[in-house]
Amino acid sequence: MFIGIIAVLSLLAFQTPRAIVLDRIAVVVGKVAIKSSDIERDIRVTAFLNHEPLVFTPDARKKAADRLIDQQIIRQEIATGEYPRASDADALALLNQIRASRFGGSDARMLAELNRCGLTKARLQEQLLWQLTVLRFIDERFRPGVQVSDDDIRKYYDEHLAELTRQYPQDHTFPAIEPSIRELLEGEEINKQFEAWLTAARSRVWIE
Repeated sequence: MFIGIIAVLSLLAFQTPRAIVLDRIAVVVGKVAIKSSDIERDIRVTAFLNHEPLVFTPDARKKAADRLIDQQIIRQEIATGEYPRASDADALALLNQIRASRFGGSDARMLAELNRCGLTKARLQEQLLWQLTVLRFIDERFRPGVQVSDDDIRKYYDEHLAELTRQYPQDHTFPAIEPSIRELLEGEEINKQFEAWLTAARSRVWIE
């Protein structure tokens, strides 16, 4: 059956006056295929968000494929657990924030950068919607299990006092910056739990 399909596609390619570029399947995660176009799109989005040059080397493609594998695992978990998704309004607000902070509020400058990366505003907003959904999933899935003690916060304050003094020149007393330290340590613990979960989830998924 598969041999027959390949033969038909090959025959059509030779009979068509212009060359046909097939969107090759690069990776299969469970029952979901990740195509070459998905990898290239991820590279383009990453280049835009990180303000980096476009690079399509084998190493860059492998890193993009790894990101997409992780995203597919997360996507399945969100669907299974029925976790809430970010709204279009959330994505639009983040888009406006990027335009204001990176492009001085200029839509033309942002569109020029999107064009350099081979993206559209709609594609960027779609990606921002997904990223916000992932952040919401991580927070709801892992924050309830995070415990940061008062002793941990005090220890961090004592060990990083010189750095904190520079970071908070107006008021670097412990009561003033304790909430910020707590948020930082909670974020680090959430990331550790998320990465451990993702590593375990990868080991349970068939990836080819």
